[in-house]
Amino acid sequence: MKKALMCACLAVLVLATASRGDDKEKDEDRLTNCGTVLKEILDIPDNIPQDLLDKADCVVVFPSVLKAAFVVGGSYGRGAMSCRRGDNYNGPWGAPSMMALEGGSFGFQIGGEATDFVLLVMNDRGANGILSSKVKLGGDASVAAGPVGRSASAETDASMRAEILSYSRARGVFAGISLEGSTVRPDNDGNKRVYGEKLGAKEIVIADATPVPPSAQSMIAVLNARTPKHRT
Repeated sequence: MKKALMCACLAVLVLATASRGDDKEKDEDRLTNCGTVLKEILDIPDNIPQDLLDKADCVVVFPSVLKAAFVVGGSYGRGAMSCRRGDNYNGPWGAPSMMALEGGSFGFQIGGEATDFVLLVMNDRGANGILSSKVKLGGDASVAAGPVGRSASAETDASMRAEILSYSRARGVFAGISLEGSTVRPDNDGNKRVYGEKLGAKEIVIADATPVPPSAQSMIAVLNARTPKHRT
């Protein structure tokens, strides 16, 4: 009896370890996809205006979010958020925190196709809020569909007022989209898997000592190449 119990406990331990390993691999793949999606979007001719990108404190990427994920209760999109390091968010881009996007009242207009989302966090209040806890877009933080076009002026009412500007890409179509009603929060379990220890999102993103994981190197390299300096 004791032997059977020990074997059962060992089997559960092996399965749990394998599951954690699989989840870590998924998180690392997600970080790699964040870099790929960000590069592809910034390569689009009429993409995010450069002056907005240069003014952003943080960038959040959610790759391949499916409509079905918001239909099934408890499901959500996952991605990563990187901020410019330093107390004033004016340094080089730091290691990313894993993030979760939970669906609100916004609609997908593309059936069951996957959608990529990019969010620009435009000020300290928005950045500190998202890094600290769950933030409801349009409630805890103001959000607006971001203007598109590299030469588009950032001095629009929406971009001047909003703490967060949101964009989507689906079926090759890139546009600003309102995510009002959805929530964004740190994915603490994902962070623990990626970094191997329990770290707060703000601790990861702001601290100079946090190394960028290999799977996130492409995302950070794209940000440092496309917007190396913060402009106010």
